[in-house]
Amino acid sequence: MKFALLGYGKMGKEIEKIALNRGHTVSLIIDVNNLHDLNPENLGHVDVAVDFTTPEVAFDNIMTCLRAGVPVVSGTTGWLEKLEDVVTYCKEKQQTFFYASNYSLGVNIFFHVNKRLAQLMNPFSSYNVSVEEIHHIRKKDAPSGTAITLANDIIALIDRKNKWELDKETEKQNLRIKAVREDDVPGTHIVTYESDVDFIEIKHVARNRQGLAYGAVLAAEFVYGKTGFFTMNDLLQF
Repeated sequence: MKFALLGYGKMGKEIEKIALNRGHTVSLIIDVNNLHDLNPENLGHVDVAVDFTTPEVAFDNIMTCLRAGVPVVSGTTGWLEKLEDVVTYCKEKQQTFFYASNYSLGVNIFFHVNKRLAQLMNPFSSYNVSVEEIHHIRKKDAPSGTAITLANDIIALIDRKNKWELDKETEKQNLRIKAVREDDVPGTHIVTYESDVDFIEIKHVARNRQGLAYGAVLAAEFVYGKTGFFTMNDLLQF
């Protein structure tokens, strides 16, 4: 397959390595210095675009690719208020979009453990639940998309929680997400249930970005020849 990489930071470079090792080619690289090269002519030579950019440009970049008939795999967070517009466009125009807040296979297993634990903890109101995420200081959005996914899954299953709040909990019905920015941490996520007598904690720690990049390349391979909106649940057949 011929890849377009939207964003050429550490993640983009890691995706490039894995894609090349798996026999693909990288036909187009878009970064802050050549945004004008993301156009229908250049996209005409591309089979799939992988987007790890910034919240400010993600939506426009994704739509440019979709309008050119190029499937998109995106891991950019912080722009999801426009996600439904992308999904609707894909359905109406028979285009292809794959989105995940985190492409790590381990994190997606963690998501399922989180949901199961929330189901078990729902009857026990003596336990308060919170989420913490730790990322490198260059991450531009907070909380992370992964933390939001964890929080939303908890809220859907814990009757006593209604919404999440960043770095605070003004009411018992709200779920606190603590966001920490620290050195070069690839990503740590912790879910804690705490009572007066004990606490239960589940935790995922990314050692590096390779797991994220590998999952993104698998997603790109998965969408080849397909149309519609897909997530890691489709890829992993959960």
